[in-house]
Amino acid sequence: MSDAKPDLAPDAPKKKKKKQSVASMQRELRDLASPAKGGGEKPPVDFKKVFVRIGAAVAVLWVIAIFFVRWTLIPVFAAGALTVAAVGLGVWLVRYASRSRELAALLRSAGETEQGRKEALKKLETDFKKGDVQAALARAQLEMQDDPRKALATLEGIDLAKQLGPAADQVRCTRATIHLQLGELQEARALVDKMDLGKQQEPKTRAMFAAVAGEAWGRTGQGKKAVELLEVFNPEEPDYSEMRVQMWRARAFAYAGAGDMKGASRALKKLVEMSPQLLGMFVGAKRVHPILQQEAKQLFLRSGAAPRKMVRQKL
Repeated sequence: MSDAKPDLAPDAPKKKKKKQSVASMQRELRDLASPAKGGGEKPPVDFKKVFVRIGAAVAVLWVIAIFFVRWTLIPVFAAGALTVAAVGLGVWLVRYASRSRELAALLRSAGETEQGRKEALKKLETDFKKGDVQAALARAQLEMQDDPRKALATLEGIDLAKQLGPAADQVRCTRATIHLQLGELQEARALVDKMDLGKQQEPKTRAMFAAVAGEAWGRTGQGKKAVELLEVFNPEEPDYSEMRVQMWRARAFAYAGAGDMKGASRALKKLVEMSPQLLGMFVGAKRVHPILQQEAKQLFLRSGAAPRKMVRQKL
C-alpha cells in the first residue's frame, strides 16, 4: 500500500501541478489584498457621506465662532484654520480615490499573463511615486504570483510607522498572507497580532483581515480565538462570494487548531464543493496539521477527481 501524495493535476509536470492547485487561492488573495479593492470602479469609502459630515462639522464650528465674535476673534481664527484643514483633507481624499481607481484598473489590465504583469509593473514604476503605499501594494500583488520573496521585499520596504493605521494594516495583512503561503507561521502571527480589524470600515476588508488573522492564529496555537473571530463572518453570504475560498480555508485551519476535526472536515467539504483541486492547499503544503492534511487527502480521493493511478496505489 503506497501513501503517495495526491496528484492534484495529473496531466501536468510536477512543478505545474502545485501552481494549478493553488491558482484560485492566489488570485483571490491578490484581489483581496488590493488597496484598490472596493467594488469595481467605486472607491472603498463612501466619500459623499464623509464630505457631508465634514461640511456639517465645519458649519457648526462657524456658527459657534460667529456667536462668540462679539467677545473675541479667537473662535473665528480657529474655525478658519480648521476649515483650511478640512479642505486639505478633502483634496487628499479625492486624490486617494482617484489613485485607487487607477490602480484597480491597472491590476485588472494585467490579467493572468506574464507579459501583462510586466507591463503593469513598468507602469507602476514610471507613473507612481516611490513612496506611494498603494502602488507598493499593487506591485507586491503582481510580484507574489511569480516570486513571493520579491513581493515581501517590496512590502518590507514600507515604513509602517509613517503610515495611517488602516494603510499599515493593509501592508501587514498582505505580508502575513505571503508568509502563510510560504509556511512561515510565526512571521505571519507577529504581523496579524498588530492588526486592528476595528479600523477597517469596509465589511469585505474586515472579513478578509479576519480570514488571514484566523488562519495565522489557528496554525500557531490559538485555535479557539481563531474560531471565535471567523464565526463572526458567514462565508456563504453573497457579499463575501469573492472571499469564500479563503474564508473556508481559514476555518479549516482554525477548527483543526482548536481540535475540532468535525468542523475542519466541514470546511474542507465546502472547498470540495467549489473545486476538489483546492485541497492542494493542504496536501503536501508546509506546516499543515497532519490530521487536517490526511483528511484533505481522503476527501480528494473520494471526490472522484483523483487520477486512477493514485486511487489504485491507495487501495
